[in-house]
Amino acid sequence: MAGAAVDLSFLEDASLFGKSHMMEEDLGPKLNDFMFDTTDAFALAPVDHPETFCQDVKKAGIAPKLMDFKKGTTTLGFVFQGGVIIAVDSRASMGSFIGSQTVKKVIEINEFLLGTMAGGAADCSYWERHLTRLCRLHELRQKERISVAAASKLLANIFFQYRGRGLSCGTMVAGWDKKGPQLYMVDDQGDRHKGNLFSVGSGSTFAYGVLDSGYRFDLSVEEAVELGRRSIYHATHRDGASGGVVRVYHIHENGWTKVIAGEDVNELHYMYAKQKGMSGIE
Repeated sequence: MAGAAVDLSFLEDASLFGKSHMMEEDLGPKLNDFMFDTTDAFALAPVDHPETFCQDVKKAGIAPKLMDFKKGTTTLGFVFQGGVIIAVDSRASMGSFIGSQTVKKVIEINEFLLGTMAGGAADCSYWERHLTRLCRLHELRQKERISVAAASKLLANIFFQYRGRGLSCGTMVAGWDKKGPQLYMVDDQGDRHKGNLFSVGSGSTFAYGVLDSGYRFDLSVEEAVELGRRSIYHATHRDGASGGVVRVYHIHENGWTKVIAGEDVNELHYMYAKQKGMSGIE
């Protein structure tokens, strides 16, 4: 009895699996089309030192203002008797152009840790989400949650290693650990500071004006939330690069709670004006 030969050629080329030799037409991309050398996946500037390309172009003066990246935001955080309040706006800007009004500038690292974004949105988002992974690995390895100090130190070490490479980050890492409420500010130079009150971004000077006049440690939760909301609103009113909606988080011993998911600053403007007996168009 004659036996039929089995075609096993697909074992060497998976793209041939399920295809007949009689099918000559192109049926689209093959598996091998997606197997490329990752070293060629991202094109680098054709210069001797691509890692300092942006700085070199700016120093050479061959493209005036091309590398003057204009950005802005307002983020703040402060420690009080009830934990930590984190408040942010939601506008992403590129100079006078508003790129988005719905940016989420709070990174939820875990149920007890939050990070904030100010500076380059891509840089902050990428590295803080990377920090989320590192914090989770620490928890799996050590069988306990990472401390706020350790999490902020991990981020500071990353930024220090990339110092001078063009990162643009002004972040806060806040949370509750065995020592209670903690707040750290970390920037793209690797600087790391612990404190009770920080505001980062182009609107921070306006936010500080409200915070300095209303902050005290013995605030109630309601008072603290209102102070954070009002500080962000005033910053958005005076700083063109800040705006959108106000988001407020409260970090306490049981984790964090999103107290204000997103209130339109335009509506807050008229609300605060009405409280002062004004129309809001003065």
